[in-house]
Amino acid sequence: MVKALVLYHSQEFGNTEAMAQAVAEGLKTAECDVDLFNTNEGRFDVTTFPQYDCVAFGSPDYFSYVAGGLKTFMDDHYVHDVRKGLKGLKGKPYVLFYSHGGGGKVKSAMLNLFKRVGTIVGEPVESYGKPSQHVLEECKALGRKLAKKSV
Repeated sequence: MVKALVLYHSQEFGNTEAMAQAVAEGLKTAECDVDLFNTNEGRFDVTTFPQYDCVAFGSPDYFSYVAGGLKTFMDDHYVHDVRKGLKGLKGKPYVLFYSHGGGGKVKSAMLNLFKRVGTIVGEPVESYGKPSQHVLEECKALGRKLAKKSV
């Protein structure tokens, strides 16, 4: 069974969390074992990352950049990969999703930042404000697409 991680940041409005739940639902319908982790609730332990076959990253747009918790994950990823040589941090298929209140420039930052993880699957899914039903369906489809690339 494919083990998937949905790593995201969501707080005030819950828009990114709604998207994360939809991505997770898509992964689960493809029979993946899914863990969701909101970096607003704590720091993700990067040493557990090798146990996952694939990952979905989600962030709100904060000043055209990713949320701090996701940046911290990538900083930890760098330290453990480059300096400590922890195996299993690279080569994973991943997807991206994000929400914003009008800017939406976080997409380019996410594409640049997360490329160290592995190979992107599909196009990032965007939500302007609260995700519509259409956006949530796109997130589910993104989860299913990620699952297919992870077997």
